[in-house]
Amino acid sequence: MRFLSILPRPERPRGFVRSILLAGIALCGALACASGRDWTRPFDALISHAPRRGLWVLAEGTHRTLDDPARVSRLIDEAQRLGVTDLFVQVHRAGRSWFPSTHADDSPYRAILERTGRNTLSDLVIEAHAAGLRVHAWVNVLSLADNREAPLLEALGPGAVLVDRHARSMLDYPGGDVPEAEQPNLRMGTPGIWLDPAADGVIDYLVALLDELIAAHPELDGLHLDFIRHPMALPLVPGSRFDVGLDFGYGADAVKKFEEKTGKPFQRGDTWDEFRREAVTETVRRLNARLPRSWEHSAAVISYADRAYLTAMQDWRRWLDEDLLDFAVPMAYTRDDRMLRYMSESLVDRTRGSRVWLGLGTWLFTKAPEGARRQLEIAEAAQPAGVVLFSYDALTESPAALEALRITP
Repeated sequence: MRFLSILPRPERPRGFVRSILLAGIALCGALACASGRDWTRPFDALISHAPRRGLWVLAEGTHRTLDDPARVSRLIDEAQRLGVTDLFVQVHRAGRSWFPSTHADDSPYRAILERTGRNTLSDLVIEAHAAGLRVHAWVNVLSLADNREAPLLEALGPGAVLVDRHARSMLDYPGGDVPEAEQPNLRMGTPGIWLDPAADGVIDYLVALLDELIAAHPELDGLHLDFIRHPMALPLVPGSRFDVGLDFGYGADAVKKFEEKTGKPFQRGDTWDEFRREAVTETVRRLNARLPRSWEHSAAVISYADRAYLTAMQDWRRWLDEDLLDFAVPMAYTRDDRMLRYMSESLVDRTRGSRVWLGLGTWLFTKAPEGARRQLEIAEAAQPAGVVLFSYDALTESPAALEALRITP
């Protein structure tokens, strides 16, 4: 039975259940040795099984699934044909929500409700569960895209937005990118307005937003975080100690907290990088503490883990180690099959592989559908816990790619 829990959970790590399961398997192994009977065979399905298969479903892509109940039914049908077990459905992006909220601009939710008379996210969960599928709420956390009217900014002010090392707020970036004079040598990897998790009130606001989602849809199966990092400028620089490139997080609140924590005047370097990295991790920790126990917690993360750590302040390996996530989904987007194999094999390592899903850029192969199928086979050969296809919208635009990925009887 699913239930709603809006209070912090007791201090028991998510790894507790896994530890008990493994202890039970070990005990059965001992019994088998003593009796000569293979007592462990019933547990084979628990420790060795085919990867789960996920599908990212955009809120504002070309298909806009949540806009129409008929599209919801089509999604469930196609997901079953694709062998999908888990749907990652976008319910919050750019400060806007597809569920009732006072902390986000919930006009998308209200517009759908007024036009169709249906809460299509509820409909989706009901239909998915009837078909045996899980539904994870996909939330863009620290990116507001280009939305300067987001309620969070109105509530917290411009100090909630990241500031670069030259003391420029990202609100002053034209079109969300660096000034034109710098663009020949410097560009944003993902232009837009990004929030500073070290700024006063930002994490509290995000937690309150999550509480609204839980209250509206306790029947969901998980929370899936995206854009849970700092933005990256190109070319990439591995840390703030370098005097070239561009990095972020230099707002007044962050610098003040850093000086209070260290007892020293502000200075760039490894200690500053760790402070900023910890602010992102604290966001994950606080959100994780609010989840109902029946929900899984996951995040889409940068597949190059060292780059994520050094440049994007995203320490997702730590999030797995400390059970702040149930699983991570490195976005292994590439057209290079050999590169995908290298990434898949390195990401699915011995220490965390059972909690790593591989995100595949199937949109790269809408004009070469055989490539999408080949990449799925490469990823699954590495035996990850799951794979996730990006995205449903791209596949609906390419019937050939959709057909190539369908499960054949």
